[in-house]
Order: sequence, then structure tokens, then C-alpha cells
Amino acid sequence: MSYLVGSGLTRFGRHEACNTLDLMTEAATAALSDAQLERSEIDGLICGYSTTMPHLMLATVFAEHFGIQPSYAHAVQVGGATGFAMVMLAHLLVSAGAARRILVVAGENRMTGQSRDAAIQTLAQTGHPQYEVPLGATIPAYYGLIASRYMWEHQVTEADFAELAVLMRRQSARHPGAQFREPISVDDVLSSRPIASPLKVLDCCPVSDGGCAFVIAREPSHGHPVRIRSARQIHTSQHVTAASNLAHFGADRCSAQALTDAHRSLAEIEYAAVYDSFTVTLALLLEEIGLAKRGQSGVMAREGYFDRDGALPLNLHGGLLSYGHCGVAGAMAHLAEAHRQMTGRAEDRQAARAGVALLHGDGGVLSSHVSLVLEAA
Repeated sequence: MSYLVGSGLTRFGRHEACNTLDLMTEAATAALSDAQLERSEIDGLICGYSTTMPHLMLATVFAEHFGIQPSYAHAVQVGGATGFAMVMLAHLLVSAGAARRILVVAGENRMTGQSRDAAIQTLAQTGHPQYEVPLGATIPAYYGLIASRYMWEHQVTEADFAELAVLMRRQSARHPGAQFREPISVDDVLSSRPIASPLKVLDCCPVSDGGCAFVIAREPSHGHPVRIRSARQIHTSQHVTAASNLAHFGADRCSAQALTDAHRSLAEIEYAAVYDSFTVTLALLLEEIGLAKRGQSGVMAREGYFDRDGALPLNLHGGLLSYGHCGVAGAMAHLAEAHRQMTGRAEDRQAARAGVALLHGDGGVLSSHVSLVLEAA
């Protein structure tokens, strides 16, 4: 058993003159404050990778910078699934007694710390070094292929994807830290600049600077505790060219195992936080997990099913598509919002019910999956 007792989230967007360590420090300081703990009370540290500071020992570099001397330190790298994978690792470690209070932190100046071309080149390395990268494929290109397959199989249109972008912008409008808060329409999405057919620029998450951190503890004696009931991972083929099926990716198995471990069913979930690097990512994950019917996630978004006052509130901070995406901390913002929701501190974003939450993240091109089930303590 473990508890999320504190969370810290920076605003996402442009942070001039802030590097990886600065953003990690801001988030970690906020998380400790939220947990009502001092730095000296932290005995474990888990951090994510940074493309703008690719140090081989980033965890201990940050420990030194932040002024802590943990008995356990670890850096994790599983693409977009890293944030939730770190939380899973912290959950297992405190449950096993390896540490009492673990700081989980990530941050990156991905927007201001590297050029656009450098970012594209770095992320493209997710592809196969022989069969994909030399052909010039990028992350949006891989997801464009999957989106085309999805449209063909389920007879949906680009407007169905656009509904999810509109939904995330509607959610972010209430969060002062979101990178984008201005309303958009389906027409705005459809007329935005093409990136990788059928995906437009507003179907894609932005590049951001930002940071996020959590404190995972063995006991709910500090801060604002939320119980981590279960955590599971599934890893399928890393590369698109090796995938046996571009319609099923493993999210269903991962989330089902997490729910079984937590002795919960999908019908009991009151709040959902699902990775949304692209609109097609969100559509596929919602539908594969079973939170939406196949081919219907866009329709359900349009009808208000995932709104704050809908049947299943989803990503009420705006997700990667509107709150922003700064690497590892991008997905972590989903959990930071869930923590606020589950402890009744989300202000005018607050959902009526958020006692049981399901979170799901993916890394690579839907190749690595992590699911978490949380309950209000």
C-alpha cells in the first residue's frame, strides 16, 4: 500500500532562462510543501529523463542540486509512460519497505532549451534505427499512419478527432497554468496546418517547458493523501514496423489488470486521466480501455460525456493537447490534476465525484503502457 501525499505542478509554456534542474526544483519544492514535509524527510528519489540535459546520472545530479541525500535514487526512461512508471516504482518500493517517502520528479525546458529540428530529431529516435528512422519518419508520422488505419476501420472522420482537441481546450480554459486556454472549434482544428495526414497542428500536443513532482509515502500521515491501489505495465513491440496489429496496443490488458488488482471495475471509475499526445492517441486509448465505445470517443466528447459535469470527467486540466507537453512531466500533470480532484482542491474545475480514478499513460508509439488506480483516502 502507498499514498500520494503531495503534488507540485508548474505552469507549462515558455520559461525563459530556466533549465531542467530549475524546473525540477520548482515542482519538487511545491510537492514537498503540499505534502507538508521537509527535504530531510525524503529518503528516496526517482526522476525522469530530460532531452535537454541527457545526463547519465540525472537522479543523483538532481539530489545534489536539491540538497538531499536519499538512500535510494533511480532515473527512469520509458518515453511518455515514464511519469506513471516512476509512480509505480515508488509505489512498489515504499510497499516493500525500501523507502518511506519518495520524491518523484521530472522537468524539462523542451520549448526554450533546444531547437525545433533538434527536438524532432531526438524524438524520431523512437523509431527503428534501420527500417524507420533512415526513411525520415517522425513521431507525428507514425501516429498519422495509426490515425489513417483507425479512420478506415471505424469509419470516422477527421472531425471526430477534432472533437477531442476541442474538449481538451474546453478543460484547460479553467486552469491558470495551461499553455493554451483560448477556445477552439472543430473548424479551427480542421483548418489548422497539416502535420502528418490526417493530423493537423491542433491534433498534436505542443512543445512546452515545465515540471511536475509527487511525494509517495508509506503512510497517509502528511499532506493530502490519496491511496494508490494498484499499478500495472504492459510492453508490446517497440517499433511500428514490428507491430502485429495497428488496432490493438495492449492498453486494455494493462488497465484490466490494474482494475483487477484494485478490486474495481470500469463502472466504478469516477475520474479518468488518459494520455493524449495526439487526438488519435486519446481516441484509441479511451476506446481500447473501454471508457468509450469503438469509434465513438469523438461523439461522446461532443455530447459532453467527458466534461467536468459529465458522466466521466476526463483530463480536467486540459491534457497534453492544451495544458502542454514538456516531456516526462507532461503526463505527470494528469496525475497532479487527479490528485487535486480527489482531494477536493480543484477550485472551479472540481468534478462532483472523483473518489476512484483510473490513469493510463503510453510511451513510444503506443508500445509501453502503465495504468494506475487511485482511491480517495
